[in-house]
Order: sequence, then C-alpha cells, then structure tokens
Amino acid sequence: MPKLHSAKWSFRLECSFRKANRGRRAQVPNDLDLRMMARCIELSRDSIAAGELPFGCVICHDEEVVSEATNRVVRDGDVTRHAEMVAMSEAQRVLGTKRLSRCTLYTNVEPCAMCCYCIRETRMRKLVYAIRSPIMGGHSKWKILQDKEISGVIPEVFGRVPEIAGAVMREEAEAVWQDWHPMIWRIITFRGCFGGVAQAANEVPRREGFFRRLTLLHR
Repeated sequence: MPKLHSAKWSFRLECSFRKANRGRRAQVPNDLDLRMMARCIELSRDSIAAGELPFGCVICHDEEVVSEATNRVVRDGDVTRHAEMVAMSEAQRVLGTKRLSRCTLYTNVEPCAMCCYCIRETRMRKLVYAIRSPIMGGHSKWKILQDKEISGVIPEVFGRVPEIAGAVMREEAEAVWQDWHPMIWRIITFRGCFGGVAQAANEVPRREGFFRRLTLLHR
C-alpha cells in the first residue's frame, strides 16, 4: 500500500474538494478515507491481473473492513457482478443484515446507477469515490444518491441521502487506468465517460476496435 502523507492536506486542498462537490452533500476525506481508497486502488490493479476492468471496492463498518471486492463480470459471466455489488453482498453476509447504515463504501470509480440504487436500499451511511462517472454515475449523472424523494416517499425501502466525498486520490486512481491501456483511457476520457464533461456526439472519435475490446471484457 502506498505511503500516505495525510499531514500535507492543506486548507487549499479542502477548499478544492468543497468546490468540486458544490451543491452536493460533500465531505472532505479523512485519514481512514485515504487508507481505504489506497486499498481500492490496489484492488483495481488486482482486477486487471484477474482479466477484469480496473474496479475495486472496500466496505467498512464504522472503521472495520467487512468486505472488499474487484469486478467479477468476466469470471462469473454476469454483468451485475460489479465490485460494489459483490462487496455489498459480502458485507450483508458478514454482518448478518441487509442494512448497512453504519457502513462506508469506498470505490475507485463513482458507482453506476444500478449500484447506487443498492447503496440507497442498504442504507449506506457514506460513499467515497475517486474518479467521476459523468455518463453512468448515480451521483454525477442520475442523481440517485442525492435524491431525497425516494427515501421520503418509500422510507421502508430506501435510506436517507448518504454523505459523499468525491475525487479522493483521483490522480492515483486514474493512473491505474492509464497504465492498463493508455489509448483506451484517452478515448474514455475524451468521450467524457470518466473524469470530465461528456463530448458532443459529433465530436466522438470513431475507434470502434478499442471499444470492441472493452465490450468483449463484459461477455
């Protein structure tokens, strides 16, 4: 695990996190957040070694790790086996309950809409992620994580809006994707799938061969 220099987190960095999450229920990362995100990044490398895309997730109950996972889409032949889904299932098994209201979910990439509905249904207390997902994310795009209506109308099913900290160790997380396949990562970021703002349709580069490789990883 990389050495963390938490003492170097300055007031300017705190302001940058607040600015990046303006208008959201944002949180500045603490020392535990940094340690767990470092573990997620390590898991994302393990995911590559297992033939999967670079995704890693850790769930803590208070400050104790109760589950961690990589993507298992390829190995299990199941598109629902995202790292977050696998980790939530394991956390429920370990804790013996469907409710994860004292838990924090850490992931190297903002969870998709599917995963975010499960985060709300398990009543997760907090979410920490590194890389934004402006096209697929349940925070940046679909607003599932900050939707108060679903928990207000159906409180028997959905938990309250969780605390959220985004862009935590973003550069370190992005470096794993860059190392995995530099060209594919450039296309992903150009299209605005991860990190930046989505490009207009007529600005999308036609590199179907590379994205066909991504598709094959999910079969």
